[in-house]
Amino acid sequence: MSTYLLCASPIQGHVAPIITIARDLVSRGHDVTVLTGSRFRDAVLATGAEHLALTGIADYDDRRMQDYLPDRDRHRGIAKLEYDVQTIFVRPVAVQFRALEAAIAELAPDAVLIEGAFAGAVPLLLDDPATRPPIIGVGVIPLMQASVDTAPAGLGLAPRPGALGRTRNRLLNAFVRKVVFRKTQALADSIVRELGRGGLDSFIFDFTRMCDRYLQLSPAEFEYPRSDLSPNLRFAGTVLPPSAIAGELPEWWDELDGERPVVHVSQGTIDNKDFGRLIRPTLEALADRDLLVVAATGGRPVSELGELPANARAAEFLPYDLLLPKTDVFVTNAGFGGTQYALSHGVPIVAAGDTEDKPEVAMRVQWSGVGLTLKTGTPTPAAVRTAVERVLADPGFRGRAQGMARRIAGYDTFGIIASELEAAASARGAAATEAASVG
Repeated sequence: MSTYLLCASPIQGHVAPIITIARDLVSRGHDVTVLTGSRFRDAVLATGAEHLALTGIADYDDRRMQDYLPDRDRHRGIAKLEYDVQTIFVRPVAVQFRALEAAIAELAPDAVLIEGAFAGAVPLLLDDPATRPPIIGVGVIPLMQASVDTAPAGLGLAPRPGALGRTRNRLLNAFVRKVVFRKTQALADSIVRELGRGGLDSFIFDFTRMCDRYLQLSPAEFEYPRSDLSPNLRFAGTVLPPSAIAGELPEWWDELDGERPVVHVSQGTIDNKDFGRLIRPTLEALADRDLLVVAATGGRPVSELGELPANARAAEFLPYDLLLPKTDVFVTNAGFGGTQYALSHGVPIVAAGDTEDKPEVAMRVQWSGVGLTLKTGTPTPAAVRTAVERVLADPGFRGRAQGMARRIAGYDTFGIIASELEAAASARGAAATEAASVG
């Protein structure tokens, strides 16, 4: 039995995989503590793990991001991305680090597991590995490592082959680091120096290379190929949440009987304040089609959708393990976790996302051939209709999505994570024993 500390930024899509991993590790007999936002306490405790709460600016509530990002609407495009990154991931680094440092002192964990946006681990990663526990990262967002083979993360650009593509990537990577994110890099560097480290030699987005091991939570086939992947990286498949406890299904559930194609649309649980971004355009787009549109409001009252078209059904939450096997197309704002979950069931996707990592997820959907991206978070009904009809009409999308499902099923994801943690803990124990014998 080992002691593990798991860390996550307090964002639903980042915490959910960590909580699922915690549940598995507890079932294997390990002592597990999860350091994350205070609002996730009950969910963590339900797994059998202990909970430690972040504090101060690191303990924000992602359900009210407008309160935490008051100036967000003043920015557009890449400037909005920089504002988000600075506010959500960089400015909390010092508070996260101090919480992490205190947790390590209290728990003496055999290994630490962080989700790939928990930048509070960066100061610790700059230390001598012999002076700290092993740190393993898990990628709960698309892989953000800079590469000669890809454009910078955040732009939502697919790879371009050949010398011209590499030239494009080199110029864009330099521009993003030295111009677009210059202030972000300087801010991260200053925070790290204030914490007693020597500063950052590499781009803050590239700290995944610094982890002792980094496990990307997606099949390799969903990620852009790179000739310069860091040697610490391993693809580990997808962390799927446990099946929902069967509760009372909507009264219309029996209509999902296969007589008509089913299109599911959702804006998730965070970006769902304005249903006019995606759900309503989808309802309007498909209102006169011979299919069934199933909407999930992510916890908001269904009445806020207004009057539904005759072929539409809605609920606040739906059991995805039961719904997705009945779904023909998933229209989504391109959250990484929801996309992976749909692909694990072989469901092709129409993706519409323009915030956080969503442009990257959406472009990977199209690049991998499992669906289409609308290249916006606010598509017109006409754009949604055209994309859905194209995906329904072309069996290739379904075939490639089912191929991705087979790739996902081929990974023993929880086994990989557990074995990597156990190997790291064993190596640390062996090194400590050797040092003691020499001493």
